[in-house]
Amino acid sequence: MAVHGGAGANAESMTAEELAAVENALEDCLREAAVFLEGRGSALDCAELVVRKLEDDPNFNAGRGAVFNSRGEHELDASIMDGRDLSCGAVAGVKTVKNPVALARLVMSQTRHVLLAGDGAEEFADENGVERVENSYFSTPARRADWERKQRYSKGTVGCVVRDVEGNLAAATSTGGLSNKKWGRVGDSPIPGAGCYADNRTCAVSCTGTGEEFIRRAIAFDLGARMRYGSMNLEEAALETLAALPDNCGGFIAVDKAGRVVMPYNTPGMSRGWATSSGEMMWGVGQTLKSLLFK
Repeated sequence: MAVHGGAGANAESMTAEELAAVENALEDCLREAAVFLEGRGSALDCAELVVRKLEDDPNFNAGRGAVFNSRGEHELDASIMDGRDLSCGAVAGVKTVKNPVALARLVMSQTRHVLLAGDGAEEFADENGVERVENSYFSTPARRADWERKQRYSKGTVGCVVRDVEGNLAAATSTGGLSNKKWGRVGDSPIPGAGCYADNRTCAVSCTGTGEEFIRRAIAFDLGARMRYGSMNLEEAALETLAALPDNCGGFIAVDKAGRVVMPYNTPGMSRGWATSSGEMMWGVGQTLKSLLFK
């Protein structure tokens, strides 16, 4: 499996405390996922588990710690996809759902739809007993400072891609969007084929970056299509897909049906990592990754 915490991370511009917090969060997710997969947990359950953990962590732009929009509010997006049968679910513009990825999975499993947005998604959350919180729950001092400086965007989206012991693939992505984004803006994260995709025939993908560019190019689907129709391997397809994006746009993580992982990006850094059920792990923010065999 592989995980990302956004392609806006730059180790050189982070304080030692900020870098340690992100690296520790990645390591914790990888350890828990490795144990989960060793216990024959499913790819879909693992993807949701990891993304929920990252949504609860204020160091990332998803769930708690999400960026502010132009109105000083939080609007959250998420999606999840099952590579076995292309089932997928997504939510966009939710404001009081504690874990949007969990609601996205319910959209997939409990409705005939793919994407619910805004008030309709939140009413659906009530119908299914999903935990709700005040919109202020997602605020952190660091995100408010970003908003007050009116930074153009923040790429701290989170995601997870998984291949389980049965060979099944799954992907999940969650985000607070762009800092100071226009009210009502939706990026690639809740759009299967753009910010999230999984197909057992090829690979599972989760993207992070400037969502509009990923939507225009259907990046998550494009990666798998290069493998399926162009007979490329994962590494070849990833290089060509990344090259299709503008410079300093973002990146993605992907795992193929053989368990190979790629984590390319074209920004100064991307928080990311991968792990296997045998306990091999690598994770980090910059070019150099930490490694560990913890079993």
